Amino acid sequence: MTRQQAIEFLRDNPVGFAHLLGLTKLGDLHNRWITDMVKGKGDHTLQASRNTYKTTSVSVALALILLLLPRKRVLFMRKTDDDVKEIVKQVQKILLDPHTQYFAQCIYGVGIRLTTQSANEINTNLNTDIKGSSQLFGMGIGSSLTGKHFDFIFTDDIVNIKDRYSRAERDRTKLIYQELQNIKNRDGRIYNTGTPWHPDDAFSVMPEPERFSCYHPEIKAIISDEKLQEIRESMLPSLFSANYELKHIASEDVIFVNPQTGADPAKVEQGIAHIDAAYGGEDYTAFTIVRKEGETYFVYGRLWRQHVDDVQDKIIELRERFHCGKIMCEDNGDKGYLAKNLRRRGERVAIYHENMNKFLKITSYLKGVWKNVVFVAGTDEAYINQVCDYTEDSEHDDAPDSLASLIRVLWKRGGNTQDYVPIW
Repeated sequence: MTRQQAIEFLRDNPVGFAHLLGLTKLGDLHNRWITDMVKGKGDHTLQASRNTYKTTSVSVALALILLLLPRKRVLFMRKTDDDVKEIVKQVQKILLDPHTQYFAQCIYGVGIRLTTQSANEINTNLNTDIKGSSQLFGMGIGSSLTGKHFDFIFTDDIVNIKDRYSRAERDRTKLIYQELQNIKNRDGRIYNTGTPWHPDDAFSVMPEPERFSCYHPEIKAIISDEKLQEIRESMLPSLFSANYELKHIASEDVIFVNPQTGADPAKVEQGIAHIDAAYGGEDYTAFTIVRKEGETYFVYGRLWRQHVDDVQDKIIELRERFHCGKIMCEDNGDKGYLAKNLRRRGERVAIYHENMNKFLKITSYLKGVWKNVVFVAGTDEAYINQVCDYTEDSEHDDAPDSLASLIRVLWKRGGNTQDYVPIW
């Protein structure tokens, strides 16, 4: 292949290049996206349904810019530094792939070497800029932008679920996005990709987006009707609407309906237990046991509007009755106080620190398996009612929070309730 043929192939047929790399799920739609990312002019916003390979397309585009335009400086920004690392790593793999090496040989007469290779930075031997600045920087929106300037700026999912629930987060994200205009070089561009979460999120200050919802003909070729229905059933309609239909609707009052009840209490024996502790006031102490059998989650729950110290005897009695191995409890609120008390009494306790947004945890894990949740006989009616009455604005959420915490453990561990080891 001649030098000109290699350039034209990469420039006009980026998906052909992606297929050589093994990214065979990219098609004509992604070819247009990547071509515009590399060759387009002016700021642009692309909103597309989840699971449509937006970020994969961005990875290919970043690699092509570093290969075809090695003297250009590129910023890739996501919500956090950790979110950035996986994409930077993918770009590194693309650059070192034998097919990319072949094209570099055709165009420049040398292969590609990574002269700078870190979790958030890439530079190659193709860069002849005397300033020595790296070609690609990756950073979260909390990183400092002072003194930096770029020809290409890609933002990918800088709006996420935090922006849905927090006005302060929405304002912070918008402020960071607006600051990007000050570090964009003359004739540079900002290319935004993601999905909307709130009418007043950062997309409201970006260029009017090009939208590809789950109902767009080219997206329907990627996500089958059957898969889309499965996704729809696994999440709240408001979340599905934002992430797949690319529109906003009000949060629903009803999340968990038609609970299945009355199973044999023996079904939760040797399950795992969890305490959501109250330390006074109007809060409840919730105690939950869950055991997974096949795809079914058998649940026993008790709810007391009492300080956790006042119900420890009852909790231990229930733990012994159902032969649970350990009791889980978080240390966020009490710095491990409850765990220490239980251990003094001979109980085995697994402590973890909760970092996940409570509403997201409940609506992701518990909502995702709700049709397979069965409450055993003896579960408090108040416990079941608190789960079924749960909404985004609920005053009390002890029961659904406790239950979702155990569902998450079983989800991550594939259902094994034996020999439980804390995963946090």
